[in-house]
Amino acid sequence: MTTYDEVYRSWQDDPETFWMTAAEGIDWITKPTRALDDSAAPMYRWFADAECNTCWNAVDRHVEGGRADQTAVIYDSPITGTQRKISYGELKDLVANFAGGLAAKGVGKGDRVIIYMPMIPEALIAMLACARIGAIHSVVFGGFAANELAVRIDDATPKAIVAASCGIEPGRVIAYKPLLDEAMERASHKVDFTVIHQREEEPADLVAGRDYDWAELAAEASPADCVTVGGMDPLYILYTSGTTGQPKGVVRPNAGHMVALHWTMKNIYGVDPGDVYWAASDVGWVVGHSYIVYAPLLCGSTTIMFEGKPVGTPDAGTFWRVISEHNVKALFTAPTAFRAIKREDPSGEFVKKYDMSCLDTLFLAGERADPDTIEWAQDHLGVPVIDHWWQTETGWAIAANPVGIELMPVKLGSPTVPMPGYDVRILDDGGHEVAAGELGAIAIKLPLPPGTLPTLWHADERYVSSYLKTFDGYYETGDAGMKDEDGYVYIMARTDDVINVAGHRLSTGGMEEVLSGHPDVAECAVIGVADQLKGQLPMGFVCLNAGCDRSTDDIERELVLRVREQIGPVAAFKLVAVVQRLPKTRSGKILRGTMAHIADGTEWKMPATIDDPVILDEITVSLKGLGYAQDA
Repeated sequence: MTTYDEVYRSWQDDPETFWMTAAEGIDWITKPTRALDDSAAPMYRWFADAECNTCWNAVDRHVEGGRADQTAVIYDSPITGTQRKISYGELKDLVANFAGGLAAKGVGKGDRVIIYMPMIPEALIAMLACARIGAIHSVVFGGFAANELAVRIDDATPKAIVAASCGIEPGRVIAYKPLLDEAMERASHKVDFTVIHQREEEPADLVAGRDYDWAELAAEASPADCVTVGGMDPLYILYTSGTTGQPKGVVRPNAGHMVALHWTMKNIYGVDPGDVYWAASDVGWVVGHSYIVYAPLLCGSTTIMFEGKPVGTPDAGTFWRVISEHNVKALFTAPTAFRAIKREDPSGEFVKKYDMSCLDTLFLAGERADPDTIEWAQDHLGVPVIDHWWQTETGWAIAANPVGIELMPVKLGSPTVPMPGYDVRILDDGGHEVAAGELGAIAIKLPLPPGTLPTLWHADERYVSSYLKTFDGYYETGDAGMKDEDGYVYIMARTDDVINVAGHRLSTGGMEEVLSGHPDVAECAVIGVADQLKGQLPMGFVCLNAGCDRSTDDIERELVLRVREQIGPVAAFKLVAVVQRLPKTRSGKILRGTMAHIADGTEWKMPATIDDPVILDEITVSLKGLGYAQDA
């Protein structure tokens, strides 16, 4: 039996052969003659001379291979009380018709299409339709506010936007069309047209000549065939938070993306064609791109699109119902979901109501999985609980427990070991490797493997400066951690100001920009504080302009609303305090890390360069007023 060590060593010894062998799992229009083109290093190119089509590999080839009747997508919406199963044959027709509709409106190879939709099959269909005709999709999470959408419109300059009329949350309907209209009005770039999928819960008013009804567009279209694209042609752009508040457009080329994701399904997740795989995430995030849409379909498995919540739709047993009802083999979700379930059902009573003998493995990612949550899941589910670590930029796991190769011993707090393609090193500030067990910056020796970002959208220099400048010859992950004597990786903290709220990476710098725009705010800082449910929550501190005599309660309420409107509800911004001063170094740097340690009640040292230690006492009082720093 092949072991992880053998597989990883085979990659180390001959990465070219390793990835060319993995590429045999993909249907090529023109086969690649080599895996890696390093002629323009550090701008590496994978399978650059190949020609292919991602939609063909995700849909058509399974139909051509005799599996048209197999279920490709299961839509399960406890919020609307509906379920829908779509076979590979049906999916091909739906995608081809919608792709034909886009093409008839002038969308073609290289054009961008923004997709602004909730967790419904049409989101997946729109993504695949873009891939079919060579258009580049950019999915924006439906919970983002209008100005965030406008920023992405201006950066991606799309020809069209595909949206739903609304999203549905427990107890409320969120109209998307007014947000879309406001975003298009704010944006400097003007799109040619929009396509609106009308949901019966709240249909939208359409602007004649600009907005088109999804159903009508698809019904009138001629089905589109798959077009030929180059291996390095982008499949999609996905925006991730930047430390400046300006989002970074991660580019994902077609060929390397297919090769890597196809390899992961069997080797990391242990999933075969025909198996049911469920990533309980959202298509707006990288997990949704990789493991709701592309990887399961490239593999020929059945994917689940779930429109609901881990609790409240209707109860803490909804995950177990979905697993039991749809025969799920592997579940992938964020630790936040399990913390919510655990809080509602600590003794696991709902677990006992369902037969989940079909479930082989639970995978957690998106944030650090705390040992308590892992142990609770292990005890109640009776299956291996696998923490794994990756980023929007990488598109798939940097470190994981590769259950399809070998189930390795689980060490609580560790996402296990680096995957083939990732040479993970722990470095000190000078770029030298540190000893096992010592904390340092986590970096990956270049080149990154297929499926990872080769650059940022129209921003090569920013790509190099954001990721490749700190350590020569390395990709800087922005995470700090260590490796133990067995080579297991431990992720301890972020090294920048991007915080992780329920698996969503959000920039505190972006929130600070919003707070500082308030007319009464002179200065501010946002930190991430530990939260039992969401992993982290943002907490804001603001200093007011001299002479401001307004009620601080009113200002704090306005600031919370301001962040909600400009960043979106996903930020979960609720904690803000007006303070007299912010703690700083003598050079003027705000001591955000120290403030976060005080808030979390963790050990910290008085910074040697602090300009006035008394300020930390004042901050501690404010933190206690917010319910934090109680153990500090």
